[in-house]
Amino acid sequence: MSKSSIKFCSGVGTVTGANFLLETENGTKILVDCGLVQGEKIAEEVNRQDFPYDISTITALFITHAHLDHVGRIPKLVRDGFKGAIYSTPQTKALAELVLNDAVGILATEAKQDGVQPLYYQTDVDAVFPLWKTINYHENFALNGELSIFFKDAGHILGSTMIEVTIKPENYKILFTGDLGNSPAPLLRDTEDVGDADCLIMESVYGDRNHEDREGRTNKFKQIIDDTVARGGTLVIPAFSIDRTQTLLFELNNMVETGKIKSVPIFVDSPMAIKATEIYAGNTDLFNDHVKAQIQNGDKIFQFPRLEYTMSRDQSRDIEHFKGAKIILAGSGMSIGGRVIGHEAHYLPDEKSTILLVGYQTTGSLGRRLADGAKKVHIHSETVKVKAHIETLYGYSAHKDGDHLLKFVTTGTDRLKQVFVVMGEPGASMHLAQRINDEVGVNAVVPEQITSYKIHD
Repeated sequence: MSKSSIKFCSGVGTVTGANFLLETENGTKILVDCGLVQGEKIAEEVNRQDFPYDISTITALFITHAHLDHVGRIPKLVRDGFKGAIYSTPQTKALAELVLNDAVGILATEAKQDGVQPLYYQTDVDAVFPLWKTINYHENFALNGELSIFFKDAGHILGSTMIEVTIKPENYKILFTGDLGNSPAPLLRDTEDVGDADCLIMESVYGDRNHEDREGRTNKFKQIIDDTVARGGTLVIPAFSIDRTQTLLFELNNMVETGKIKSVPIFVDSPMAIKATEIYAGNTDLFNDHVKAQIQNGDKIFQFPRLEYTMSRDQSRDIEHFKGAKIILAGSGMSIGGRVIGHEAHYLPDEKSTILLVGYQTTGSLGRRLADGAKKVHIHSETVKVKAHIETLYGYSAHKDGDHLLKFVTTGTDRLKQVFVVMGEPGASMHLAQRINDEVGVNAVVPEQITSYKIHD
């Protein structure tokens, strides 16, 4: 009887903090993701705790994608003694460098406010990348003569993967989904199928709800723009720097160039988003066929009239001096850091303006409080009245909704016998697990955190 097991070290009962440990019967140990647990802050205090495993025994770390809740604790892992190799797609490595370098400053600011030392420093980030190696999609990679690793396209953000691990000699397949893309996505290719996996570890961010359809989300986005412009207000969009910003720019490009919306100044006010957009622009081969055709016909989708990228803080502050209607895209997507906080402090009291929330808002975040209808919020120790229009548009989420998560499970074969539902709030995870049991007929459970589960006999 095999003793291969998986331990859910974090990433259970919450949408953030992915960190899973796979241990084979022969003692090979690999990690999948090593992300920050986030809430009111970019890094909650729980991130300071020791990892619940012997770091020195870990052979390798595999990364599904570059969002901070999947890569944000890697510098701590390395500082605490990890000396193995880190593997991802080339695009994930490039984006992770942006994300981790950006995080250093935010962590330092949070630590100063709390009167503690930062979770990690720039030197810790610098120590990560000499260990980092890359694997392309659909390349078989052997590890320790016992494991075969294969990257599938998750369709979530540029370079995002589902990590298929085959344990030999049984050829038992485990698929770690990471985050699953909201396919069909405006920019990226569709999520690939489960295939012949025996065991599935899958996310459940929207496990208990559905998004607007593609036409509905575009129409609603246009209407929100039109309404805000008609009032002469400012549309502030807290947007994740990676993928959400690029997706919205693509949609705005199409609306501007076809005359569907009135031409107004549009600002991308995030150095990380600007750099990420450059990486996206350099990897158009990973876009879907429709977008690739549009680009081949001469459309520079990230450059259009009245679009301005503001790198410096002076440029950021100057945005407020532009009178009349305008659109601002700035990070972070859940309003727990970044330049968007300053814009929200300025425009929340303005009844002509709109704050548009276009992604998941984690419990405790400023974005979540706004989504829940708060009439006043605290920003930089100041009380700010909420008079601006608060709109939500989750159809632009980069995550599958409940129905499409369920449909994804059905793309597996009869080999699929076990599903672990993770990376969601408890209600969402439990709801999805129940649907998988009832409607697909596959055993699905929500695992306990820091608990090991045998994954096959």
